[in-house]
Amino acid sequence: MSGFATGSLLAAGVHGEDPAVFVLLSLAAILTAVVAGIAVAAFVRRRSRRYLLVALALSTLLARSAVGLAAYLGAVGPGIHHTLEHGLDVAMAALVIAAVYLVGRPAAGAARADGGDFDDGAESRGDRER
Repeated sequence: MSGFATGSLLAAGVHGEDPAVFVLLSLAAILTAVVAGIAVAAFVRRRSRRYLLVALALSTLLARSAVGLAAYLGAVGPGIHHTLEHGLDVAMAALVIAAVYLVGRPAAGAARADGGDFDDGAESRGDRER
């Protein structure tokens, strides 16, 4: 029976021996590995700090899946599991904020890919062109 059916709730990070949890954690790990791999490929292609930060941020999702699997397998205790996951959340938020901050305003005289300039009112149109 599941923890809910017996009335006892499982503590955060303690997954018991339910094979469905293992399947979900494994699926999450596979899918986040694909997403992180695509982000790393984009970084390799673009070679910019913004892409690196986004790739690292998405890689934290893969790390969270690894922590979840480690907790399921008993390699990581509930307390450290909880701390690691929250730490990875903070790291992801910081990396995304840093990437957004780096987008900033382009240097004076820079040209857009479409040949226009950056002072044509893009901000007033909701910045749709970026």
